[in-house]
Amino acid sequence: MNQNQYDVVIVGGGFTGLTVAYALSKAGHKVRVIERDDSPGGLAGTFEFGDGVRLEKFYHHWFNNDVQVPDLVRELGHDGEVITLPSRTGMYFNGRMWRLSTPLDLLRFTPLGLVDRIRLGLLVLQVRRIKDWRAIEHLSIREWLEPLCGKHVYRVVWEPLISAKFSVFSEAVNAVWFWKKLALRGSTRDSKGGEELAYFKGGFGRLADLLVEAIRKAGGEVSFGLPTTGLVTEGKRVTAIDTPAGRIEGKRFVFTPAFPIIADIFEGSGAPADWLARLRRVKYLGNICLVLRLKRSLSDTYWLNVNDPGFPFVGVIEHTNFDSPQNYGGDRIAFLSRYLAVEDPVWRYTDEEYVSFALEHLRRMFPEFDRGWIVDSKVWRAEYAQPVTEKHYSQYVPPHETPFDNAWIATMAQIYPEDRGTNYAIRDGRKIAQVVAASLR
Repeated sequence: MNQNQYDVVIVGGGFTGLTVAYALSKAGHKVRVIERDDSPGGLAGTFEFGDGVRLEKFYHHWFNNDVQVPDLVRELGHDGEVITLPSRTGMYFNGRMWRLSTPLDLLRFTPLGLVDRIRLGLLVLQVRRIKDWRAIEHLSIREWLEPLCGKHVYRVVWEPLISAKFSVFSEAVNAVWFWKKLALRGSTRDSKGGEELAYFKGGFGRLADLLVEAIRKAGGEVSFGLPTTGLVTEGKRVTAIDTPAGRIEGKRFVFTPAFPIIADIFEGSGAPADWLARLRRVKYLGNICLVLRLKRSLSDTYWLNVNDPGFPFVGVIEHTNFDSPQNYGGDRIAFLSRYLAVEDPVWRYTDEEYVSFALEHLRRMFPEFDRGWIVDSKVWRAEYAQPVTEKHYSQYVPPHETPFDNAWIATMAQIYPEDRGTNYAIRDGRKIAQVVAASLR
C-alpha cells in the first residue's frame, strides 16, 4: 500500500473538518487533515498578542441550549469546562445606549410607543408558532416581519440590524434566517428572562487544539499552512489532491471550505459545469473585525447592537463583559464587526486606514474614548464570513454529495435552516463522518 494514501483526506481544519477527522480516526481509520491556515478552527481560529495572550480573531460564544459542544467536550475528557454566563445585551439608538437584556428593559425602550413595545415583546411568541420553516422561505425578512410587528418596529429595531448584517443583500435574505435567530434566542433565557450564553475555558482555540491533539493521538495527521491546489480524478472518483508539498492520495475525501473555494479546487477535475455553477450560485459577505485590547472598558454591555444609521458596525462586542479580563492580562477586549461585500471600497482599506475609520465612529458612540486606552489592536478579514440565504435557498443550495462517488462537501452554508455556528459545525461533522464510515465498510 502507498504510505501516502489515506482512508480519508479532509480539506479544511475548521470545526467541521476536525470533527470528521476526530470521529473517523477514533474509529480506526487513517485520516489526514489539510488546512491552508497556520492554526485550526477556521472562523473560530485564534491569534496571540505580543505577550502571548490568546484570543479568537472573530467573536464567538455558544448558546446554553446547544448540545453538540458540551457533548464533544465531554468526549475529549474536559467535562465541566463549558461555562455558562449571563450576558448583557443592548442597543445603540438615537445617540444613546439602551439595555435590552430582559422583558423589563424592553418596557423601558421609549423610542417605541407602548403598543409597539408590546408588539415587539410578543414577537417571540408569534415566531414559535411557525412549525415548518418552508412555509416562509419564499418571503424576505421584511415581507414576513412587517405584518407581525408593524412598520415602525421594523424600521427602528430590525431594519438597521438586517442592513448592517447583510449589506447589499439585506432585501434578498429569506425570512427563515431571521425566524431561526428569534426562535433560538427566545429559548436561551433564564428564569428571569435574561439571556445565558456559554464559552469554553481558554477559548475556542484551546478546544480546536484539543481536537487536533485527539486526532493525532488516534493516529491521524493534521497539516497546517498547506493549501489544496487541485484534484486528481479517474472517472467518478477522486484519487488524490495536489498541494505545494506534493500529492496526497486517499480512498475518500471531504471538503469543508466555502463553496467558491471548493469550486476552484474542483475546476478542471471533470466535474459537471452545472454543479460548479451551483456551488458559485451561493453568495457570501465578507467580514472585517477590529479587535481592540484596551486599558478601560467601553461600557458594561457585552453585545451592543448598533441601530443608528451612519455607523459602520453591526455591533460592538465587549468580550470581557462576558469572559473575565483576568484571562487577558487584566485588559479589556472589544470586537467591532462589519459585514460587507468584498467589492465595497472599505474592504480594500489598509489595516491602519481601517483602524482610523473605525475609531472615528467609536468615539461618536463613546465620547470619553481616547486612543491612549488602546494597548494593542488587530484587524482580521474573512472573505466568506456569511452565506446569503436568499428566497427558496433550500432549492438551490448544493447537497453534501458531489458528482464523485467518494467525495463529499460539508460547509457552514449547508447548516441551513440554522445559521453558522460551532455547535452545528460539530453536528454536521459527525453526520458526514457516519456517511464516510459507512462507505468505507
